[in-house]
Formats: sequence, C-alpha cells, structure tokens
Amino acid sequence: MSERRGRVLLLTISQPEARNALHPSLYPQATKHFRDAGADDGLGAIVLCGDGAHFCGGGDLRRLQQQRGQPAEGQRQILDALHDWIEAMRACPLPVVAAVEGAAAGGGFSVALGCDLIVAAEDARFVMSYVRIGLSPDGGGSDALARALPPQAALELLLDGDVATAQRLHALGLVNRLAPPGQALATALAWAERLAQGPRAAQQRIKQLVHAARGRGHRAQLDAERDAFVASLYGPEAGEGIAAFLDKRKPTYPAP
Repeated sequence: MSERRGRVLLLTISQPEARNALHPSLYPQATKHFRDAGADDGLGAIVLCGDGAHFCGGGDLRRLQQQRGQPAEGQRQILDALHDWIEAMRACPLPVVAAVEGAAAGGGFSVALGCDLIVAAEDARFVMSYVRIGLSPDGGGSDALARALPPQAALELLLDGDVATAQRLHALGLVNRLAPPGQALATALAWAERLAQGPRAAQQRIKQLVHAARGRGHRAQLDAERDAFVASLYGPEAGEGIAAFLDKRKPTYPAP
C-alpha cells in the first residue's frame, strides 16, 4: 500500500493475516514504487512498514516447498526480482526509513537491512532463520550484515539463526532508534518528515558515498568525496544552507 504524507511516502507491506509474508508478486510492485519515488521532486523521504503487528515474516515456506518441484531457473528469476527491489532502495536518492514492529524474519530482516535507517519498537524481534530450515540468506541479508558488523557478529546471526532483540541490534549499530511498543511508525514518520526538509541532492550524494565506500580503495573514495563536495558547494542547496547558517535562520532548500 502507498500513501503520501506531505513530502513523505509511506509504503506498507500488507498481508497481515500471514505476518506480511513476502511473495513474488510484491517484488516488482515495490521496485516500481521506489524508482517512481526517486523521480518525484515532491517527495523527500520514504518510510517502509508492515501492516498490523509485524514488519515482515519473510518467505512463504509452502510456496518454497512447491517451488522445489519446479525448475531452479524459476526461483533464480524470483530472487532476481527481490534483489531488484533491494537495489532500488539503495539507488533511490531519498532516505529510506524502516519502521519495525513485531517480527522481521528471514527475508523481512533482509528487507529492513536494505533500508538506509531502521526504527524498531523496543519489543521487536529480528531473526535470520534461514539456517534452521537448511537455507542460506537472500534479499541481501549476508551482504548487509557483513558490511555492518565484524565477521563474528554477522556469522552468529546467520549460523545460529536465533532471535535477536531490538536492543541487541541497537547496541550493534544495526538499529538506529528504539521506540516504545506500537510507536515505531510514528517515530519513523517524524524522523522522515525532518529528513524530507533537507537538501535532497546532498542527501543523494551522501547515500552514494556511503554505499559505494566498501567497494572502493581509499584513494578512490577520497576522490569521490572531492567530486561530491565540489558538486554540492556550487549547487543551489549549499548556497541556501550557508547563507541561512550565516544569517542564523532555518534554511529553505530549493526544489530539485
């Protein structure tokens, strides 16, 4: 489900009777929403949440069981579509905030990690449960954990497959902010509304720098920072931001 709230786009995974389980039909829709939002000058941030008590319970095991009787190429195409969604979130120029209540399990955990920022209810539960049914991760889960954590911590979550609390992930730096139970969405929306007032081009460059950093050598990252800084400095956003700071007023950034 898609709903505009001012400059914030609220996207909701909606299958509450199944803990918002992932389904192949969802993937191209989600990809399109993120790509369209990135091209919409009227938007400044995105919040992704689940409908009801849970964020996302991951894949449908009954569908996977049936898939085992079908050619493997079909499952490859399904995963490519899921990964297109993850890539669309990363490539989107807007900050993407996950609002997690209840469970974020398996692919649902991977989708949350694919967002730029995570707000979680204090009683939310995260689990990479793949190993417990003889599977390895999808949805970019292994990539996100390996980038964010020491190998020992990433492997603990992936090899053990046990539930991790929101407090544990907050301590590890995977969850940005904790909210009282039932308040993750409100907290994420308030944060997104503030981010949506920021300089969009500068935010896009910051996302690109951070996401590309581990794929570059040190000098290449410094060069990318140089180019992004110069492009920002000579753009209209920096003109307004610097002037507002010197004038001791709140900046009003121009539309993209």
